Amino acid sequence: MPQSLDLHRLQDWLGSHLPAPLDRAFTSQQLDIKAFSGGASNLTYSVKADDVEVVLRRAPPGQKAKTAHDMVREARVLSAVARSFPLVPKVYAVCDDPEVIGTRFFVMERLRGHIAGRSMPTQVTPRQCTQLMTRLMDVHAELHSIDLIQTGLIELGKPTGYVERQIAGWSKRYRAARTDDVPDCEEVMSWLAAHQPAQSGTVLIHNDFKLDNVVLATDDPTQIVGVLDWEMATIGDPLMDLGASMAYWIEPTDPTDLHVIRTLPSTLPGMPSRAQLIARYAAQSGREIGDFSWYYVYGLFRLAAIAQQIYLRYTLGQTTNPRFAMLGHGVRALSDQASRVIRQQQPIQTGPMGGSDSP
Repeated sequence: MPQSLDLHRLQDWLGSHLPAPLDRAFTSQQLDIKAFSGGASNLTYSVKADDVEVVLRRAPPGQKAKTAHDMVREARVLSAVARSFPLVPKVYAVCDDPEVIGTRFFVMERLRGHIAGRSMPTQVTPRQCTQLMTRLMDVHAELHSIDLIQTGLIELGKPTGYVERQIAGWSKRYRAARTDDVPDCEEVMSWLAAHQPAQSGTVLIHNDFKLDNVVLATDDPTQIVGVLDWEMATIGDPLMDLGASMAYWIEPTDPTDLHVIRTLPSTLPGMPSRAQLIARYAAQSGREIGDFSWYYVYGLFRLAAIAQQIYLRYTLGQTTNPRFAMLGHGVRALSDQASRVIRQQQPIQTGPMGGSDSP
């Protein structure tokens, strides 16, 4: 939290807006606030009063894209998704007044469990790695089956024209955020625009669905108890959502520059390949998937654009997190991988997951 944060004002707001019996704890007890580590976009904090704990989500400081970091929207998405998808934290209260802590925010339930990083939070066997990733793909397919009309989520976005809007939008954002020390990505942007596929469907997409955005059960690392970080959720193409997820998945045989930016435990024994993950999703969702190359390149470029927007904020001094200093390298690595896929012109073929949990 910023040094200038008025804790008394936040405490007053919590005491008057949280539902009972949470409100009483935050009215009478001193606040204990700690930032959760990880993440590079919206900021997440543990807020405790005695033995009661909630989670606060707020936007980061500095220059932001016009529609980014909308806390009210993210809270609304969580509340709507919860009607038919149980793996989301409960939203307790939303603050639409930026004067309370300097930005809009919302307060939600704390989900208890583990978050994976470059390594798993607990020791796992190869079989457990396969089981976990099988479950992750099943949850992704389940998310894409949420009824848009019943939940009211259809209002989140425009059902048609999603593919074209994404390529045009991410290209514009990348060009606007580009610094002199990263590639221009013009080859990648031109290829994506020239080879756009027809939209594969219209579903709720998470837009940042990956292993470190799910909460794992404390007593079983193969079980998922929650899905976090819904800030970019919208209505769109399910295969583009899957492509965005695959951009984070680094395989043992991938180039060294990708391994430097690896954030997930994707190289552990038993972890499936991208092709196997795609195959599991296809089997669970019932969607036919041919060559996945375009969607993977889209995911790589989109992730490069996101990283570059954050890197620009770092170069401008709008954020001082030392982790962001290497994002320029990440942009180069992602751009190079996208170019390799384009130039190799080899289809990304899917294959079955190993073990008894394979489809």
